[in-house]
Amino acid sequence: MSNQAQGKTKKWTRLLPFLQWTPMVNGASLRADAQAGLTNAIIVLPQGVAYALIAGLPPEYGLYAAIVPAIIAALFGSSWHLISGPTAAMSIVVFTSVSPLATPGTAEFIALALTLTLMKGVFQLVLASARLGILVNFVSHSVVIGFTAGAAVVIVVSQLQNLLGLSLHTKGTFTDNGWQVLSHLNDANPYSLAVGLTTLVACVLIKKLLPRWPNMLMGLALASGLAFLLDPRQEHIVMVGAIPASLPPLSIPDLSFSNISALSSGALAISILGLVEASSIARAIASRSHQRLDDNQEFIGQGLSNVVGAFFSSYASSGSFTRTGVNFTSGARTPMAAIFASLFLLVIVQLFSGITAWLPIPAMAGLLLMVAWNLIDFHHIKMIMRAAKSEATVLIVTFAATLLVALEFAIYAGVILSLVFYLKRTSHPRIVTILPDPNAKHPLFTNAEKKRLPYCPQLRIIRIEGSLFFGAVNHVQEYLQSVREPRILIVGNGMNFVDMVGAEMLLQEAKRRRAEGGDLYLSNVKSGVLRILNRNDILKQLGRDHIFTNKGQAIHRIYQQLDARVCQTCTAKIFQECHIAPPGEKDPDASTISRAEAVKVEVLAQTPSTTDIPPTTNIIVTAPAKPT
Repeated sequence: MSNQAQGKTKKWTRLLPFLQWTPMVNGASLRADAQAGLTNAIIVLPQGVAYALIAGLPPEYGLYAAIVPAIIAALFGSSWHLISGPTAAMSIVVFTSVSPLATPGTAEFIALALTLTLMKGVFQLVLASARLGILVNFVSHSVVIGFTAGAAVVIVVSQLQNLLGLSLHTKGTFTDNGWQVLSHLNDANPYSLAVGLTTLVACVLIKKLLPRWPNMLMGLALASGLAFLLDPRQEHIVMVGAIPASLPPLSIPDLSFSNISALSSGALAISILGLVEASSIARAIASRSHQRLDDNQEFIGQGLSNVVGAFFSSYASSGSFTRTGVNFTSGARTPMAAIFASLFLLVIVQLFSGITAWLPIPAMAGLLLMVAWNLIDFHHIKMIMRAAKSEATVLIVTFAATLLVALEFAIYAGVILSLVFYLKRTSHPRIVTILPDPNAKHPLFTNAEKKRLPYCPQLRIIRIEGSLFFGAVNHVQEYLQSVREPRILIVGNGMNFVDMVGAEMLLQEAKRRRAEGGDLYLSNVKSGVLRILNRNDILKQLGRDHIFTNKGQAIHRIYQQLDARVCQTCTAKIFQECHIAPPGEKDPDASTISRAEAVKVEVLAQTPSTTDIPPTTNIIVTAPAKPT
């Protein structure tokens, strides 16, 4: 195939990513995908209804959200097994974002929920088009774990009134829901409580004894039977009600400026949360299926699924961990499994829409209690609490914020706190004093503090392990000013980046030392760092003959500038040069080495960024070099 043809193919597969996996589709894969799709359709039936109730929407909207978005995400995403649809986390954020603006269940609430979904999809597409999907990597694992645990508690408290058969008017917050339930415990309906607990216990037992059976569906069936026996006239137990047997109807989100402004904060938070949720699930399954993912394409798929879904009565969707896991374990081979699941669900809604009329609201509450329990990742919570105080703090703050403030701000709080700890770590790069190891057979530099090696009284060699940017300048400068030795050699192979503030600090330190009779040198500096130093004549002011490509040549050159009188009384003798001749004696190679090093530094500093040459690149320069 010619390069032009390959370019056209690559362009089409980028626009229509499903062209990459459609050649994999055959009779065997279709049978496997159809079987996995049917299993998923059965599982999502009770889930979709339950999640819609969490979001404050009519039950059918949970099923709509599992149809159109799943198809779009499968066609335009990257993962072969990820299935999109309603999730508990998305549902609770939709409820908390929209409920302050409209009464749950009303036409206004539905319109605003669809507007939030559209905005979420647009934000995700903007992030994907700008290739800023990497931003989700700044949402640490502790934030996600803390948020989902907090969301689980919020779900439990919000469903207690349905479990107890209470009809309470609350503000929808965790504290108000909890207080209202505690204040009306005496009014609890024993029929509702019995049905709800039966659902919960049945789901747990069936999951444990018959793990391959649809435990949620069976638990709801048992609860419905019990509700019919206890309350055949439906006087004491509230039912979900029948859903319309229709295709997902076309819808128009409310695009008024006031509502867009009010929902913008929640839309940004839910878009980032959705990307984190979908990306983490896709990566977890890809590690088992050995698929190579295109994260940016996955973000495009998620964005399109929400944009299109908003016009088909589908509220905010994301990757579903439960359905994706079932999809993989059921033997799905291609994204056709997600498409089959949507089609089978559509058939079920058309033929058996009246089945939800027999579903008791307390049974759905019991089902959601189990869903909330499964959301809490106790294993990783224990690991995070034992790992580091910073990660534990992020988890606890995110969890508490989820309970006490709006959920979107809980995400922001966790992300900001994670970035604060990250910046704190990067602003204090590790600085290590290194010296030649006297016991090594070959020239080897080691940590002088660990080996307790004697220091040279005139030269300190340090390695900075971290980038030298504005946030780290103060810490590094304080360390450099505390070094008593007049000359200092900074080994820069641990510095990936130096900004102009860091470069100016190095120049100021060099001038300060030179005024005091000392000097500052650099070695093993990466070419990207050299390019920064080369700007604004900083490299020239530092002196190109003060920059070396390796430590051995740097020490050999610097040694000639040491004070011979100090060397006569020194007992450390840590360098090879110390055993050859005192400093200051005529060295025929010194000037040649200096010129050679300057040529190397000049070449590296002028190297374009597109062809980054590391400092270890062999550059042919006719000059002798003495090893240390």
